[in-house]
Amino acid sequence: MNTSTRPVVALTLGDPAGIGPELIARLLARSDVREQANIVLVGDPWLWAQGQQVAGVEVATAPVLSLAQVRERTNASRPAFLAVDTVRPDQVRVGQADAAGGASVLSVLNRCMDATLAGEVDAICFAPLNKHAMKLGGLQHEDELHHFAQYLGVQGYFCEFNTLQGLWTSRVSSHVPLKDAASYLSVERIQAAATLIYRSLQANGVAAPRVAVAGFNPHNGDGGTCGREEIDVIAPAVAALNAAGLPVVGPFPADTIFLKARDGELDAIVTMYHDQGQIALKLLGFSKGVTVQGGLPIPITTPAHGTAYDIAGQGRADVNATANAFAIACRMGRAQRAARTSTPA
Repeated sequence: MNTSTRPVVALTLGDPAGIGPELIARLLARSDVREQANIVLVGDPWLWAQGQQVAGVEVATAPVLSLAQVRERTNASRPAFLAVDTVRPDQVRVGQADAAGGASVLSVLNRCMDATLAGEVDAICFAPLNKHAMKLGGLQHEDELHHFAQYLGVQGYFCEFNTLQGLWTSRVSSHVPLKDAASYLSVERIQAAATLIYRSLQANGVAAPRVAVAGFNPHNGDGGTCGREEIDVIAPAVAALNAAGLPVVGPFPADTIFLKARDGELDAIVTMYHDQGQIALKLLGFSKGVTVQGGLPIPITTPAHGTAYDIAGQGRADVNATANAFAIACRMGRAQRAARTSTPA
């Protein structure tokens, strides 16, 4: 690929107490990965060195003083490295969530978002983080997506997408207690979640996405005997989507809808709450899934699994999901760059 067409993708090391530094070292050791983008790694030098040591690899990088320099580089075979100072080694306990690690993650992500908004970076791919550590370190929101949305000034609907080998899911509610999930159901939110994933799939090259909506109650409510959300809220939302020209189908029982996806009948499923989709996707491919931050003005991706504190520092982390997340960031970043350069000043 001509380096002038490559997107600039920022990578982060994630939670310093987790498997993120090892994953990024494994990722950047692959020549096929380095050819996909002009890469800039943003992180603490000691943590990057530790990640390489745990992974058993050495990755040559080119130091840069600012993210703006990365777009000017012509030799993208060597990732750029922007050294920052966000956390000390004595503040990190491997395998444990701490405030210092969470604050480090926030600092690095904010710097990357600033660079993306300034047109210096086309997409961000971050290694796994820990929400508890981030809240200890200053996160004021229920999750990182809400932090991103506020930081970037998002006014419309946004939600996490989870993807696995061509199957995407969106959510009507996400990181909230299960007892509160029903209160998030509304015709408007279901329409927004379905429309967002439909349009996002189109933007990613799926001309006519096949999108289905899951029910909320056991057995799709059993005609109202086991809950009326399907009758009163979800079915009317599907009808409204159809009236607006989106050929979305459903609702289907949540315990069978993923069989249709497994058999290749669907491109996307709109789920009503977090675990409704996450359990299915992680069972289908835990080491391959990707989370895409949907509804943001910039592409941000991450592997769908967590920090894996239980194996941190042991050299056992599987890089497949991280590689998939990076590939999606490259594809979306390329489209982002093309849209930016084609827009008249």
